[in-house]
Amino acid sequence: MLIRRPPDLPFSEITDESLFWNRREFLKAAGFGAAAISGLVPLPACSYADGEPRSRDDEKLTPWEDVTGYNNYYEFGTGKDDPARNAGSLRTQPWRVEVGGEVGRPAMYDLDDLLKPFTPVERVYRMRCVEGWSMVIPWSGIPLGGIIDRLGPSSKAKYVEFTTLLDPQQMPGQQRRVLDWPYVEALRMDEARHPLTLLVTGVYGKSLPNQNGAPLRLIVPWKYGFKGGKSIVKIRFTENQPKTTWNIAAPDEYGFYANVNPEVDHPRWSQARERRIGELFKRKTLMFNGYGDQVASLYAGMDLRRNF
Repeated sequence: MLIRRPPDLPFSEITDESLFWNRREFLKAAGFGAAAISGLVPLPACSYADGEPRSRDDEKLTPWEDVTGYNNYYEFGTGKDDPARNAGSLRTQPWRVEVGGEVGRPAMYDLDDLLKPFTPVERVYRMRCVEGWSMVIPWSGIPLGGIIDRLGPSSKAKYVEFTTLLDPQQMPGQQRRVLDWPYVEALRMDEARHPLTLLVTGVYGKSLPNQNGAPLRLIVPWKYGFKGGKSIVKIRFTENQPKTTWNIAAPDEYGFYANVNPEVDHPRWSQARERRIGELFKRKTLMFNGYGDQVASLYAGMDLRRNF
């Protein structure tokens, strides 16, 4: 969904919630026709049916309470409810993002200045964790490819690296050496430029809560959730494949690509089936998390068992 934004409105204040559930009327009132509605959101939009929020393909959206209360965010603790309990004190304003490496416009950017030229979109993504549980979440954010084009990476840039906040005083989980802090993730350049890849600033039409990675996180919907670095403070363009946090911690379990592939088991459990949060029974895990039609061509000729 295209959202008009006044110049003085922070990106954390994206959409009024009442408009979020009535987007077609909102777009119509704003002067956008049916072509705009269908063309701006390549994945299922939201509707409100039978008292329950659903995506357009009739997948029930994960309730707000679960999206914001059942999280993996080790900087605030390893328990699923630790982030919601511990992240409230994180200061997200002001927020600055350093851009560097093989890029034409290296600088330290205020977050709003980095995102200012762009109009947020809302997309519903199926997000899956390696542990076998999944959610259907309506995110708001900026397609990463547009930001990359604005920053002007050089011809040497083959990868994009994302570094998250390091602040043990605000993030008590960093006081334990659970991982090698700060958290680092990365994408190949064509993955980063893909239209489905978002830098996220909101969820459910609201500002992104701290426990979900405020004020800026990455979403790559065909990959496992650990690829989505939260509270990003640095974006670096590199010629060589960066080392990433989970790949360093457990290289036999977590590869660089992290594409959802139900045919490859995690060393400690099967990945062939998943449990949607709120559902009793498991369902079949879909290749590329169900986005194969859009992204399989990125990996043509690659051995997806070896490049996991």
